[in-house]
Amino acid sequence: MAEKKSVSVKVVNMAGEEVKKINLAGSVFAIEPHEQAMFNAVQVEQANSRQATAKTKVRHEVSGGGKKPWRQKGTGRARAGSSRSPVWVGGGTVFGPVGNQNFTISQNRKEHQLALRSALSLKTPKDLVVVDEIKFAEKKTKEFVKMLQALKSEVKTLVVVTEIDENLFASVRNVNYAKVVTTDNVSVYDLLNADKLVISEAAVKVVEEALK
Repeated sequence: MAEKKSVSVKVVNMAGEEVKKINLAGSVFAIEPHEQAMFNAVQVEQANSRQATAKTKVRHEVSGGGKKPWRQKGTGRARAGSSRSPVWVGGGTVFGPVGNQNFTISQNRKEHQLALRSALSLKTPKDLVVVDEIKFAEKKTKEFVKMLQALKSEVKTLVVVTEIDENLFASVRNVNYAKVVTTDNVSVYDLLNADKLVISEAAVKVVEEALK
């Protein structure tokens, strides 16, 4: 699969000022995206997030129907034992969801890593912002928004860090167009769903080490 040796990107601080440049591993951030692997990864994530709570009642769970509607013979009508039969309006459901469906599917590790590398490569370099450190002294949404403005990321943004402290968590939770995740929680769906990827320099190293 075609890939570059490395990709040179600038590292900025939270004010958007360039502080240095680093080289990103081409095997992680510059491969030719594999569409099928990404499609499979998204399908797995969405299927595994289904709650499977849909439930219909079978005939013995529908209330009523204890009395035989009419006598067995002599009426000229088809015999009927209960008004809760599936063939009656208001009766039970045949072959409906029972509330314990299992929609879980899986993807092997090698393909999942390929999907992550592909999604990261789609963001590099135009939609990727590397920040030297993402840390807040206080729990202030205004400061987080100010950082996104400085990074020109006032769009749907995924922020990746090595750990989420209390100040960062409280600062981002009311910003509906941004999502913060740790490096071990990055998903292909989140990467594809975001318009911008903001990642700390420390997180870059962790991601490279995990996906090389």
